[in-house]
Amino acid sequence: MPDQMPKAVLFDWDGTLVNSWPIIHESMNRTLEAMGHPTWTLKETTTRVRKSLREAFPELFGDKWKDARDIFYGAYREVHLERVEKIAGADEMLTLLQDHGSHLGVVSNKSGGHLRAESTKLGWDRFFAGFLVGATDAPRDKPATDPIYMALEGVGIEPSPEVWFVGDTWVDIAFGRATNCHTILIGDNDPKDAEFRDHQPDEHYLSFQEFLEVVRRTQSSI
Repeated sequence: MPDQMPKAVLFDWDGTLVNSWPIIHESMNRTLEAMGHPTWTLKETTTRVRKSLREAFPELFGDKWKDARDIFYGAYREVHLERVEKIAGADEMLTLLQDHGSHLGVVSNKSGGHLRAESTKLGWDRFFAGFLVGATDAPRDKPATDPIYMALEGVGIEPSPEVWFVGDTWVDIAFGRATNCHTILIGDNDPKDAEFRDHQPDEHYLSFQEFLEVVRRTQSSI
């Protein structure tokens, strides 16, 4: 952990700040089944869902990808606001960082409309309003670097090691490294796995709570 608090912290959303994998999994399997594909296990979903839908679905469904998109989004919208859950420790972390004066934002490969609806539902617009960047909001999605400039727009902060990017997959780490941010991997994805071979995080914590405790100690030492 750096010995000083960051100017800004940008977060991934699914699997980092919120637990939405069961909703994504259910919606994905409804889509696969409707499109005549074998369904996935939850582990397969959490492993395979990395890129944004507009990048992943054409590879998976070919010229019928827009039909699959409509099925997925329809299934997801039915339940996501009722079932999306905060990751333990997220509220405390966001409050600590905001009180310190760090700029907060989100860069996610979730649909921007769904992302912002979930933030409002969870009461997090007080942290992120105006800086929630989802899929298709920028010309290109993560791991392309376009979204970071939207997440920092107008606040006088440039991408640098004084900006932390926090996520749970190789896409997040690749994005953070490409934008010269300090990268932090959260969760049980092992940075020794092959998907991280070219995208090593600066730090790795097994849980958000563990990360929170380290940030608390950093903040209190200043």
